[in-house]
Amino acid sequence: MARNTLSLTLQSGSASMQREVGIDDAVVAGWTGRDPAAVEKHIKELEALGVKRPVSTPVFYRVSAARLTTATEIEVAGPHSGGEVEFVLLRYGGRMWVGAGSDHTDRQVETYGVTVSKQMCDKPVAPVFWWYDEIAPHWDQLLLRAHVMENGERTIYQEGPVTAMLAPLDLIGRYVVPGVRGRVGTGRLPENTLMFCGTLAASGGVRPTERFEFEIEDPVLNRKITHSYAVRILPVLG
Repeated sequence: MARNTLSLTLQSGSASMQREVGIDDAVVAGWTGRDPAAVEKHIKELEALGVKRPVSTPVFYRVSAARLTTATEIEVAGPHSGGEVEFVLLRYGGRMWVGAGSDHTDRQVETYGVTVSKQMCDKPVAPVFWWYDEIAPHWDQLLLRAHVMENGERTIYQEGPVTAMLAPLDLIGRYVVPGVRGRVGTGRLPENTLMFCGTLAASGGVRPTERFEFEIEDPVLNRKITHSYAVRILPVLG
């Protein structure tokens, strides 16, 4: 098993701990909306780009843990990829942690193979995580937000509450762990597993992005986790 180690800051109460966190498994959950109408809207949004509708919802795509990165620049092949803001869940040290990430995806490849498209690009995550138990009581008040640079201007790309997606324990309860019979117990990801948990509709439609800024906001504890990255486009020669 190839472990990817990320340098993360884990925040719990007033404590802020720097840790080298080994991640063995990365999962991208798709079509995780609580509102069936919103899920259908996102499915149609992607169908317009040629992406086949899922067999069932939600779905859980496995990607290489090596794709996870806290870097401020990623490299992609061709100009057809873009980011998506998501809250991410991490099981580490016997606790569950919450952060923010971008499910950067090759939109052209997505039209013929969603699983392949998920593996094509690095998956940026912010290097700060909050202890889930601290925010669980006010989870539904958290907000997600993303901006892109277009024509030299910083533009809102996605914005909305986490209530657009299934609540963490509900989502995890639907995840079947590979190689293990049955489902994960309520609220418990396997240790050293990171899961992307779904996204919001894009303002103006899903499109390629060359610079992506994303954040999760906790208005109750008055804090944010933010991260941004640039996209370096590599040439496609055949």
